[in-house]
Amino acid sequence: MKCTPHRYNKWIVLLLIAILSIPLQAQQNQTDTPRSGEGIAAFLKRNKRSSKAQYNEFLKLNEKKLKGKKELQLGVKYILPSLESATETKAEPTKTGAKTIKEPLFGKELEQVKVTGSRLKGACFYVVSGHGGPDPGAIGKVDGKQLHEDEYAYDVALRLAKNLMQEGAKVYIIIQDKKDGIRNDRYLSNSKRETCMGATIPLNQTQRLKQRAAKINELYKKDKNNYTYCRAIFLHVDSRSKREQTDVYFYHAPESKQGERLASRMMNTFRDNYKKHQPNRGFSGTVDPRGLYVLRNTSPVGVFVELGNIQNSFDQRRFVISDNRQALAKWLMEGFIADFKK
Repeated sequence: MKCTPHRYNKWIVLLLIAILSIPLQAQQNQTDTPRSGEGIAAFLKRNKRSSKAQYNEFLKLNEKKLKGKKELQLGVKYILPSLESATETKAEPTKTGAKTIKEPLFGKELEQVKVTGSRLKGACFYVVSGHGGPDPGAIGKVDGKQLHEDEYAYDVALRLAKNLMQEGAKVYIIIQDKKDGIRNDRYLSNSKRETCMGATIPLNQTQRLKQRAAKINELYKKDKNNYTYCRAIFLHVDSRSKREQTDVYFYHAPESKQGERLASRMMNTFRDNYKKHQPNRGFSGTVDPRGLYVLRNTSPVGVFVELGNIQNSFDQRRFVISDNRQALAKWLMEGFIADFKK
């Protein structure tokens, strides 16, 4: 039986379709295993998939493999989203004339900060990570590695500062390390490089606290005439019994009504986010007055935040996973926005 030209052309078309679909299918089903310390964002960035659309696609593709919903496990192969899904983000219209701020403290890859919103325009913040310099603060241990309070508090502080800048706020990063930048590592190496805006941090605790309070007050003296809303935030990591799991909790200066309102709005923001992302978990964070030196001796309204217990294995995941540190920073920013609106 002879093959007619019509049938011959038909088979050629089908063969071409089959051949062309092979690389596309292989690309869509591409897999990779995470490296030690990688969160989802860092894992996708290494695989050149950094868009929000690709992140959401990754969650859907690997829903059954994700520990704690958004935690990667070593040795597990995860399906990567298609490269084409990045077009969703690229196609979005960008604001013309968007302001860009250069902040080298965020690291070379992230130092260019594009102001994409205005929800905190007219607000000024003093972001302070606890301890630093000669004092590492509380120290925990996991997988034979030490977790130093000052390093994890600093990473969250940088992420928070960047988020606030993106919403149009003026931000001072009081404790600084010129080398570290925002890090996605699981274990953050310790150093003694931190300064108080360039000044050496004293070893004596009282002198250390006086130094950062004085720096904030010096800046606030000028800022109070230019900004309608000035707030200070002090970020710390607690150290308790290994068995004691804690949620994020907040302190305000005694008799400071504005400080109490800010702390309460931040706590409510965290509670709402836990309801949304982990509805069956619950949230037990608290708000309390406390006569801490930095709260009593700084002029702008302040809030003191304990991010968790560095000794507890469940709380440690809040620190060592970079996506969780980013979530902490995002929710703290949302708390400021809620307070600023009022």
